[in-house]
Amino acid sequence: MVQLYNLHPFGSQQVVPCKLQPERFCGGGRDTLFVAAGCKVEAFTVVGQELCQPRCVFSTLGRVLRLAYSEAGDYLVAIEEKNKATFLRAYVNWRSKRTENSRVCIRMVGHDMEAPFSETFREQMSIVEMPLSEAPLCISCCPVKGDLLVGCTNNLVLFSLKYQIINEEFSILDFERSLIIHIDNITPAEISFCVGYVAVMSELEVLIVKLESDPKNRESVNHHPRKTTNPMKQAEGISNETSQLESDDFVICQKPMELLGEKSKQSGISVTLESTGLADEKMKYFHVRHLLYRRFAPDISSCLLSDDVRLHSLQLLPIYQTGSLTSDRKNSSQEKVLLSLFCFFSLPHVGYLYMIVKSVELMSVYQYPEKSQQAVLTPQFLHVITSSRKGTSVNPKTPPVAEAGWNLYIVNTVSPVQLYKEMVDYSNAYKTAKTRSCIHLLSEAHLLVRAALMDASQLEPGEKAELLEAFKESCGHLGDCYSRLETQHSHLALPYYKMSGLSMAEVLDRVDWAVEDGSQKYERGLIFYINHSLYENLDEELSEELSAKVVQMFYVAEPKQLPHILCSPSMKNIDPLTAIKYLRKLDTSGFSSVLVTLAKAAMALKMGDLDMHRDEMKSHSEMKLVCGFILEPRLLIQQRKGQIVPTEFAVHLKETQPGLLVASVLALQKNNKIGIEEADSFFKVLCGKDGDTIPQLLVDFWEAQLVACLPDVVLQELFFKLTSQYIWRLSKRQPPDTTPLRTSEDLINTCSHYGLINPWVNVLISSESLVDKNYMEDLSKLQSLICGPSFDIASIVPFLEPLSEDTVAGLSVHVLCHTRLKEYEQCIDRLLERCPEAVIPYANHELKEENRTLWWKKLLPELCQRIKCGGEKYQLYVSSLKETLSVVAVELELRDFLNVLPEDGTAAFFLPYLLYCSRKKSLT
Repeated sequence: MVQLYNLHPFGSQQVVPCKLQPERFCGGGRDTLFVAAGCKVEAFTVVGQELCQPRCVFSTLGRVLRLAYSEAGDYLVAIEEKNKATFLRAYVNWRSKRTENSRVCIRMVGHDMEAPFSETFREQMSIVEMPLSEAPLCISCCPVKGDLLVGCTNNLVLFSLKYQIINEEFSILDFERSLIIHIDNITPAEISFCVGYVAVMSELEVLIVKLESDPKNRESVNHHPRKTTNPMKQAEGISNETSQLESDDFVICQKPMELLGEKSKQSGISVTLESTGLADEKMKYFHVRHLLYRRFAPDISSCLLSDDVRLHSLQLLPIYQTGSLTSDRKNSSQEKVLLSLFCFFSLPHVGYLYMIVKSVELMSVYQYPEKSQQAVLTPQFLHVITSSRKGTSVNPKTPPVAEAGWNLYIVNTVSPVQLYKEMVDYSNAYKTAKTRSCIHLLSEAHLLVRAALMDASQLEPGEKAELLEAFKESCGHLGDCYSRLETQHSHLALPYYKMSGLSMAEVLDRVDWAVEDGSQKYERGLIFYINHSLYENLDEELSEELSAKVVQMFYVAEPKQLPHILCSPSMKNIDPLTAIKYLRKLDTSGFSSVLVTLAKAAMALKMGDLDMHRDEMKSHSEMKLVCGFILEPRLLIQQRKGQIVPTEFAVHLKETQPGLLVASVLALQKNNKIGIEEADSFFKVLCGKDGDTIPQLLVDFWEAQLVACLPDVVLQELFFKLTSQYIWRLSKRQPPDTTPLRTSEDLINTCSHYGLINPWVNVLISSESLVDKNYMEDLSKLQSLICGPSFDIASIVPFLEPLSEDTVAGLSVHVLCHTRLKEYEQCIDRLLERCPEAVIPYANHELKEENRTLWWKKLLPELCQRIKCGGEKYQLYVSSLKETLSVVAVELELRDFLNVLPEDGTAAFFLPYLLYCSRKKSLT
């Protein structure tokens, strides 16, 4: 909501002809107006006609004091007076009443209808009488649920809307008295009720409470009628003291007061709930939560009469979403979802608007130019009826003598789009003066269109398109204001320009680039918008001319941002000479940094000056250059249409300084400037690889990640990437596409995840001649990873299949993996079969501590068996057996040693080991 715009002529009017002077009237949805006059209520059709046509008329008990309509339930309720007695009656199914003499059914609230008799209700109006113990003063219908709240002198009575189901095809609308709210120290002049929220207003006081449905506090409800007392002793004392002091000479006026939330309990007004005896499971509300108390005091200095300082026009305004209405309108209330709730009330010259959902907050205060008589709040407008000093009062139409009567006029406001255009035209008067009045008017125009779009279900397709266009235009106007005017809210230029749908170039075209006194000044709002837009991954490229203007703008207003904005993809068309000229000005003004250096190096590359590029890159250490890339990642990596795009700078570093490139991307990842998947994609695109093809530069990056031990990197995923690539290249004998940045020795010395390769592996590898250096490097890196402390061996075994054991390289990897899995016997078999010379080095390294028994339980019998079989490896087996016997003779006692020797062996061969074993004890 915004403040008052101005008086405005209405667009059209509809005439409602009345025979008697209208006393009360109210709207009946979108198509009906009810007018009470004398002892009758007339309903008029008001849709699409200049002269409203009578629809139906029905009689009342007497003069109508209050009249209200509920769209939920489609009923009319009235407080009527007859013989100084007041009655509360609801008129149901009134659309079925065709003539004044049509039959009407009068029934008591809650009275059960008999099925045969009730069939007559289908085609006739029903009047539901609701007797009360106290005279009703005011009424309010819940706009969401249709429940009825009645205000009396000392209490409020809640009637819940319900339907009596007669049969499967027919039900009757009825009410059920469900709750009595006792209130002390306030007499309701007006009330308003909406989904459990209750607002009560006297002449100078407003109280708002919420009826809670939490059953945990159901003890707060009294189940028997009783007289309530005010627990606020202090307030009671003040009231008594006030009454004693009041006399003909003195009038005691209480001070104004505003209490929000729980503090409003201190108002001195007690509120208690009384159940009407219904079963507990049917109860909706159990206790009261206080939200707001506001008390006003008359301005006694103005010597006004009391009538001039009364509150009026109390209203709870819900903002909700609605579903489609059913054909019989019965389920419409169930389709509504409450989004927010506001409370409005007014003094003669000022109105107040509070938000009361989630938190209680004063949203706006409205000052009226004239004294107000009545006000109505809608989602789009605050309509106020005022009395002008000039007497612009509405005179009734003077009919011919033969047809005495009165006219009511339904005033239709102009369309939102027309009013919006007039407000924009009016705001142009303040445009050149650069005042906040321009923003104020345009904000009102913007909210006017926005509010109309919120109720888009009632718009024709053409109207909606026109409103959407006006909405975008209003956003553009507000963006212009906030970008040009020096206000504390200048940052709002960004969201308004974004909502306007204007491109950055279109926004820049709206800027006045003219310089009057030779010094150009750019406001914060425009700088804020351009700066943020250039940081976004927009697919818009500015022209060379606009790019030059942007560079000039930032050089003047935000020189520190100049290197950053030059790296934006939107500035692709900037003349590099122009950019370097401004960057050098930064140097000469004392603004020198590695970021400026990198920006100049990038521009030098763009215009093909490699010497200048080289000189700039040499002016800082590699570590400082990495820091510069951290400050501005877009020097290396950009995004266009959602895709990673390496810059020309990155392509050049790939060829000349790949180590710096890898270190820089690693630093970006470490500082959360790029994600893991984005980095992988960057290197693939940079090296021209797609699909599953992995460039060596990406492998270098993975290895650098392991060395750096980044906390956000999942180690096992990284191990899997590296081992998969090592295995693939070994199995295909595929050399890397570029020279690796690190050797296996470098990795072992600098990274704890790469372990020392077991010595027996070198024996195994040396059994064959491997002359390919790249092949050996990949093999050594894979073996080192497997030997490292962090590697999960079980996860990689299923992927070893491409690496055949027919080669010593494949055999070494398989044996290493199975050794890490403690499958020593299987490894011994493989080595004895493929490379016997590696068995003893393997056993010396692996068969220790709890695995030493495998020397005599596995290795010794296996060697003896293979020696018996002979063959070309006989001498290797015999040599291995001798070393095995030497170890076993040391480990076992003589008796145990004899037990493990073969029964059919040559005694002379084993005798030296037996003698050593027998003398071992005496030697020790």
